[in-house]
Amino acid sequence: MKITKKQAIGENLLYVMVWLAIILVPVLNSQMMSELHISLENVLIAWRKIAPYLIVFIVHNAIIAPRLMLRHRYALYLVVNLLFIITVFWAVDLYDQYFSTPLLFTEEEPFDEHRKASFTDLELYWNVVLALFMTGANSGIKLMYQSIRDEQEMEELKRQNMQAEMDYLKYQINPHFFMNTLNNIHALIDIDPECAKDAVIELSKMMRYVLYDSGREVIPLSRDIQFLENYIELMRIRYTDNVEIRLDYPRPLPDGVSIPPLLFIVFVENAFKHGVSYNRRSFIHIEIACTPERVTGTIVNSRNPESGNRPTGIGLENVRKRLELIYGPRNYTLHIDEQPDTYTVQLEIPTLHA
Repeated sequence: MKITKKQAIGENLLYVMVWLAIILVPVLNSQMMSELHISLENVLIAWRKIAPYLIVFIVHNAIIAPRLMLRHRYALYLVVNLLFIITVFWAVDLYDQYFSTPLLFTEEEPFDEHRKASFTDLELYWNVVLALFMTGANSGIKLMYQSIRDEQEMEELKRQNMQAEMDYLKYQINPHFFMNTLNNIHALIDIDPECAKDAVIELSKMMRYVLYDSGREVIPLSRDIQFLENYIELMRIRYTDNVEIRLDYPRPLPDGVSIPPLLFIVFVENAFKHGVSYNRRSFIHIEIACTPERVTGTIVNSRNPESGNRPTGIGLENVRKRLELIYGPRNYTLHIDEQPDTYTVQLEIPTLHA
């Protein structure tokens, strides 16, 4: 698995600190025993005794553990690790018996092979046990960091999957919305070509929003309201004065209030689709209220008996899924109230930070 640079630095820094402490122990211990002067000979003897453990650690940390233990080849890992440790200390034992010479000595102070600084001379099997304990601790640390990496990678994968699903749902909304808008423009071409031209201009403004703003995770509330205003202006071209369209929101809007794009447009679009009648007076009232913490959108429209029962539609179902992906099932409120003459949608969402 891919290891982040920060995690690798943290793990290696831990090993460096531990080994620096181990290497400094003989120096400090020699200082305490001699009181005034550090015994260089005792320090070198201690470091020579530490060296096999350091060799075992380096090989285990760099080769054996990553290639066997972290790949879940546990049986082979145990065998290889044990054989390697026995080989190292058996070789050290042979070297001490047949090839070792005093590090520092004088004729007045002959070398004592059992002189100790901070580490004792151990039998071969005790060295093996101690080295196994050391490599076990190394394995535990590696597994801990591996668990952290796996958890972080899983969270990143979940985030990427969530973002991909939100993008998919969002781009399902866009074609659905533009399909209806293009149908409106198509109807206007034969009725009023000038109005159709104006509609194309309004549509181009909305497309600019979709291309440059809707791809972001969050956008300023002001831009989303501007998008709603462009859409309403497009609808005003199509409908007569018998349709009362009102958009209310605080002026000026609070700074720093951001929301996910293309949430409110689904409900506004449904209000026009199912709430406007050419034969009777209709209305669509949209109100956006906001605080630095929450944004509430309320869409109230008349019901058109000719449209029949209001279907949920692709857009409405998608916005529900997006809300759950972004906020979770309990951090937003979506309330729909159907009355004989009116249809009310109220959506309350927490603000997001860009």
